[in-house]
Amino acid sequence: MNTRDIRTSNTHVTCDVCGRTLLRGEHAETYLAGGTRRTVCELCSSRALHEGWVREGSMPAFDPGEAATERRSLLGRLRTRREAEAAGPAVAAEPEARSSSSSSSSAPSRPREPRRVHAVPTSVEHKVSSAVEVFNSSEYPRTVAGVARSLGAPGVSVRPSGDRPSVVNVVVSWELCWYRYEIDLSDERPSVRVAGQGYELDELPAEELEVNAAANDRGALALG
Repeated sequence: MNTRDIRTSNTHVTCDVCGRTLLRGEHAETYLAGGTRRTVCELCSSRALHEGWVREGSMPAFDPGEAATERRSLLGRLRTRREAEAAGPAVAAEPEARSSSSSSSSAPSRPREPRRVHAVPTSVEHKVSSAVEVFNSSEYPRTVAGVARSLGAPGVSVRPSGDRPSVVNVVVSWELCWYRYEIDLSDERPSVRVAGQGYELDELPAEELEVNAAANDRGALALG
């Protein structure tokens, strides 16, 4: 009987933003920066866009026909302006005066729209439940599910911030790593922001290790 060697793949993918080696199940995107392809983890996508990196495959297509049309339009406007200047200052000034008077009479001023302020829940229970709904509708449950496939079920803590009453912190932790997400309920459209991450649980305060929620196999949170 002949024996066969079974070899496993040990390819490690490193994020070019945070320098972290991605865990099994995490998804990486390719970005272009200065003509160089960069690998970016899901947690650092916003930082990559802030630095001006462009996600590969998202560059807009160039339409030469549209550019040619715009160039012809510009040449036509310049030709009309030169003909008006050659005809004399009176003839050139008449269209401008007619245009300014018509625009001032036909464009009424719009009242300034009032700034919309989102109502923040007053009780801790309502803040926590609202934050869980916002988190579950974001892209981050996919990240939690991907890490959980390698490290098992995480501990989840959902608690309002002590410094900012409108902010709720969501901490998802395993024995080998943790992530902190921040949700500001005062925003008109509350969203999730990555506020921190680490690899040692003793980096977290004691209250953020007190579990009051759980994550299912899809990474969605449910209060315990």
